[in-house]
Amino acid sequence: MSAETYRDAWGIPHLRADGAAELARAQGRVTARDRAWQLEVERRRAQGTSASFLGPEALSWDRLARRARLADTARRCFTALERKDPETAAWVRAYVDGVNEGLAEHPGGRPAPEFARTGLAPGRWEPWTPLGVWLATHILFAGFPAKLWREHITAHLGPAAVPLFAADGPGTAGSNGWLVSGGRTTTGHALIAGDPHRWIEDPGVYQQIHLSCPEFDVVGLAVPGVPGIAHFGHTGTVAWAITNAMADYQDLYRERLRRTGAGVEALGPDGAWHRAVRHTERVDVAGEESVEVEIIETARGPVIAGGPEGLDDGTPGALSLRYPPRVTAELGFGALLPLLRARDVADVDRALDAWAEPVNVVQAADTEGGLLHRVAGRVPVRPDADRRCPVPAWEPGHEWTGWHTPPRAGLTDGVAVMANQRGPAAPLGVEFAPPHRADRIAALLATRERWSAADLPAIHTDTLLGSAASLLDHLAALTGLTPAAAALRDRLVAWDRRMDAGSTGAAAYAAVRTAVVRALAAHPVLAAASVPPAYPEVLQPWLALVPRVAYALEHLLRADDLYGIDRTAAVRAALEEVAADPPAGTWGDTHRLAPWRALPDAAAPADEPGLSGDHDCVLCTSPVPGLTDRAARGPAARYVWDLADRADSRWVVPHGASGVPGAPHHRDQQPLWLAGELVPVITDFARLTKESDD
Repeated sequence: MSAETYRDAWGIPHLRADGAAELARAQGRVTARDRAWQLEVERRRAQGTSASFLGPEALSWDRLARRARLADTARRCFTALERKDPETAAWVRAYVDGVNEGLAEHPGGRPAPEFARTGLAPGRWEPWTPLGVWLATHILFAGFPAKLWREHITAHLGPAAVPLFAADGPGTAGSNGWLVSGGRTTTGHALIAGDPHRWIEDPGVYQQIHLSCPEFDVVGLAVPGVPGIAHFGHTGTVAWAITNAMADYQDLYRERLRRTGAGVEALGPDGAWHRAVRHTERVDVAGEESVEVEIIETARGPVIAGGPEGLDDGTPGALSLRYPPRVTAELGFGALLPLLRARDVADVDRALDAWAEPVNVVQAADTEGGLLHRVAGRVPVRPDADRRCPVPAWEPGHEWTGWHTPPRAGLTDGVAVMANQRGPAAPLGVEFAPPHRADRIAALLATRERWSAADLPAIHTDTLLGSAASLLDHLAALTGLTPAAAALRDRLVAWDRRMDAGSTGAAAYAAVRTAVVRALAAHPVLAAASVPPAYPEVLQPWLALVPRVAYALEHLLRADDLYGIDRTAAVRAALEEVAADPPAGTWGDTHRLAPWRALPDAAAPADEPGLSGDHDCVLCTSPVPGLTDRAARGPAARYVWDLADRADSRWVVPHGASGVPGAPHHRDQQPLWLAGELVPVITDFARLTKESDD
């Protein structure tokens, strides 16, 4: 066998092969060894069959996956890839062959214990499965359910409510990235650093890996189940990184459907009824009867909610989803091999012209001083109304008429910062993250004239909470308080606004914030919006009132008027409530990691570690004020790419390289991740330990 596997001290796989195809096969094989259970979960989620072993809680996702036709779209995209780019298609096949070989090495899924607990054996991967995994991972990434929220809150409070709850927020995504040009570094070469914030999963959503063959030698963060290194990579001469552009590239259409003797018809914008594609599928559910799901697709796209008889509560209507890969049969996999082969930013730039989904802001730099800051991905040209709310399918004027040219941007004072804020992607989106993280990173970068790779990790863990001012201003203005409340007010006004795990001030601030959120959400003016429409359960997080109030709190407290709500009284009552029963400990006592596990492990730690940070900190560990202080979102990885010497680069993930509970490298990086430290990137095979391929 021409491929060799090595490991560093952290168990990170380093693969070396004679060619790109054999290397892809080795990547698939080592991923199956390290992440067999994760691969099985992702394969089944892409197919909409996860409820068969995860039970009723996974049924809503499976319904969405089936109704949105994720697996069928992945098949279409792979078929198109074979036709347009046979080399990449063969490379993906090689990866899949490796996955199947790796899974076969451990019958019954050993050593992953989850297989024994569920009675499952790993299923066979098809050539299109990696595309399905990618699509399932990102179908909700652009947040199309936010259109339902805007419609919902408008129905209750009118159009003026939309900017209160959504303008530059609530920012449910949060990733940081920054590029420092050679003119601002100690080496004269650029640095790229950041941390993608996603759901913290166990095993992690990113896989540290090193891929080497005569054509290329790349280190980066791969997505388990997908070949190559899409989002964060360093080839030795060029490095790149991304954040979510917050672009809007998916549309929802309200459909009028009717049943006929021949099936289902949909009313089109030409005023005529047109036959829709229809069939039924059966979804197995562990511990319960299987469920039949009706699949309907109109000329706009698959129907993801409702049907001819309306929504689940009998409300008339249905919703179809139009998303680029379903329209074009393109996911952007044609960019993956060119990225691995890239030698400079021009190569990265050309590769990303083929990118489709998700839409990202990209930063890249090379060893010759080249810099790149651009948007990559497909965003349709259509009326502004389509971007904001569901639009009527039976009315003309809501068609897609082309694709936006991805915007580009430059640097300011030798740096570029991306943190999901309004930036180069502003013309392509509706809602963006508040500017606090981006402004704070820029301010920190301005504190030094020159930066080194060793200096940058301190920025990753900055805990200053930029959004605290609105609530603290209200607290500072309060008078006539009880002695306990007055003392708490004075303490919070003097607090340093840092959400450190060991801070009692942060704990007190969070407690008051939670009480304010609950009070506002319970007010009769807003409470009417607390009952969401009867859309599928998987879409309900976007429609929940308390999180919307929590993430929009800064705007709600600063608005000139909030529908007559006495916000001073709400803040006063919240302060008195917390003063009467103050939190006993620190922020880290309640702000704890809450990783998602498909199958919770009884042997896992009973209590996850306490965390510093908060939603609007650079250290973006996101609780949901009003519901929980626990953080299900946070930095899914951290990295520093050094263009002067790749060996000076650093990275870390929340858990470890292995997805097997109890394995030596399952959680060995977590202490470093918690402390804000990174592990070295090793690229010298002489420093690595060769692993037997037997």
